[in-house]
Amino acid sequence: MKRTCWIALAVLALPLAAGCGGSAQEEAEIAMDPAPLLDRELFFGDPEISGSQLSPDGKWMSFMKPYEGARNIWVKAADEPFEAAKPVTADQRPVPGYFWSRDSQYLLYVQDKDGDENFHVWAVDPAGELADKDVPVARNLTPVDGVRAQIYSVPKNDPDLIIVGMNDRDPRFHDIYKVDIPTGERVLMRENTDDVGAWIFDMDGQLRMAYRQTPEGSTELLRVELQGLERITMCTFAEDITPRSFHTDRKRCYVSTDMGDDRDLAELMLLDVETGEWTLVEKDPENQVDFGGAFFHPETDELLATVYVGDRVRVYPKTDEGAKLWEGLQAALPDGEIGVNSMARDMSKMLVSVSSDVDPGSVYLYDAATGTATLQYRSRPELPSEHLSPMKPVRYTARDGRTIYGYVTTPKGVEAKNLPTVMYIHGGPWARDRWGYEPYAQFLANRGYAVMQVNYRGSTGYGKDYMNAGNKEWGIGAMQHDITDAVQYLVDEGIADPAKVGIFGGSYGGYATLAGVTFTPDLFACGVPYVGPSNLITLVESFPEYWKPFLAGSWYPRVGNPEVESDRQDLIARSPLFHSDDIKCPLLVVHGANDPRVKQRESDQIVVSLRSKDKPVEYIVAPDEGHGFRAPNNRKALAVAMEKFLASHLGGRYQEDVRPETAERLEEITVDVSGVEAPPTGTE
Repeated sequence: MKRTCWIALAVLALPLAAGCGGSAQEEAEIAMDPAPLLDRELFFGDPEISGSQLSPDGKWMSFMKPYEGARNIWVKAADEPFEAAKPVTADQRPVPGYFWSRDSQYLLYVQDKDGDENFHVWAVDPAGELADKDVPVARNLTPVDGVRAQIYSVPKNDPDLIIVGMNDRDPRFHDIYKVDIPTGERVLMRENTDDVGAWIFDMDGQLRMAYRQTPEGSTELLRVELQGLERITMCTFAEDITPRSFHTDRKRCYVSTDMGDDRDLAELMLLDVETGEWTLVEKDPENQVDFGGAFFHPETDELLATVYVGDRVRVYPKTDEGAKLWEGLQAALPDGEIGVNSMARDMSKMLVSVSSDVDPGSVYLYDAATGTATLQYRSRPELPSEHLSPMKPVRYTARDGRTIYGYVTTPKGVEAKNLPTVMYIHGGPWARDRWGYEPYAQFLANRGYAVMQVNYRGSTGYGKDYMNAGNKEWGIGAMQHDITDAVQYLVDEGIADPAKVGIFGGSYGGYATLAGVTFTPDLFACGVPYVGPSNLITLVESFPEYWKPFLAGSWYPRVGNPEVESDRQDLIARSPLFHSDDIKCPLLVVHGANDPRVKQRESDQIVVSLRSKDKPVEYIVAPDEGHGFRAPNNRKALAVAMEKFLASHLGGRYQEDVRPETAERLEEITVDVSGVEAPPTGTE
């Protein structure tokens, strides 16, 4: 089954990338003047324009832009200037994502309440009746409180239809509904009485397959038949099987999988849904990483290109049309990572982005007939790329001999020697860092820090052995050792000042931050755990109901089951909360009050424990956020707090001036630790 990052912060678009060489900035100047201190607003404010998409008919362009203080959807004719665009939503909370209906009539988007992740699906007709705020009326297609909707299919043969899953009957499982977009009428298509975790449809909206987890933790891939479900194949918790898209014949499905004792890297296969026959399509030509993604023709569904993510992204065209398109894009666009954001269904026009480690990206309208690309906008035009820092892929050897992968970003115009350093740890943990623009890495490098991002074992993309090497290795095991060994690598290379190393991360990265300052207390001078669990017992006991059917095939074998006594004791041993006596350095703890994945109690517990021991701790809680801060006012306020905190303990640069509204917001979300109450620890 496709791996879902249980506490990952993040998500996303599949890029196509130009070659694997270094960035234009990669020849770093040594012993020059440091880059000027850049305004934090350039990193953490909402971009002026982002998230652009072409309608399938190619006539309209939509994009995200702030409206009345929040990121909303705007629309204009594809050939009009951006000044002619009009807002079509007026949500008070930033819209997290959207797409066009098949007939270009509606924009469909998702929204939750203050980060609770109970997403509803909304539809808006850009030409529809105007509401009070001079935007069209948006309609909630899944209007059931406390329910999480999932979009399963947008059928090609019925543009008025969308197929969604809703866990309104049973919070653990999603029933299937057909929803008529124009009217909002919702009709039950299939009640999920078979404990199915996910449903798979073909391009015409036909229900073809399903995932189900066995009590032992294996994953079944099932064929949906009139009389019920029939198993096609099954993989263990240590393996992966992910359907990608149906073949043009509708009989076979493209699947990426690493199933089998003789297969470590995930390969692209074709699975005959009726017979169960497998055919190899492709594996990494360089035999380095898992299959990364595929690019299909939006109208014919033909496979045009495959993608692999190593140190950089590699693209392999699969047809003459794909090769011609790729060559045309490379010729028309500047150097950098090329990502296809969206396109007209006939591929005559497409919106493509070009980005790099020092450039968050520019978007071009590419005309396939003429082979020309016209700049539409720069995502952060005020951010001076010439003052940003190259991100360099690195490899180092862990204490047990395993090669570990990562990226290092050092301050521009400063010799990379004996620098204050921040270990920036990714969430997931079943995810990975990749090369490209990263706002925290660039922000911290601009403040004078070397920044190390570690794809510790347990990260995805490097094969199942690499990922499974992280099983039961949290905190006091090899996953954390990889981070510790990364610090030693930076010290040995002369990059890091061993007396000035901090650690920061969100989600699992927040846990790794707490584990680092707890289990290697002499290594770090400070830590910033962001939406991170401190107690693995209470963490798993509070997981959302719709996660619980998958725990036997993910959390329990990879981390531990608190209902098994031996596992419970191991989880206690790996939980920083129960070893907080060992913490020596100051912490800035950060959380969102409505986080459904890592409840606020996880941060409350560690704050109360440190306060009771007279250990230095600061606390930020945003009342309108969940698993990570989405609103720009909260992101900017957090940046101010982090910047000041790190400067005081590591000695980096600090921007003294703070905009009044940001200072006010920081004051609002800063918690007086003396008033935090101790929640139950789960060991009573």
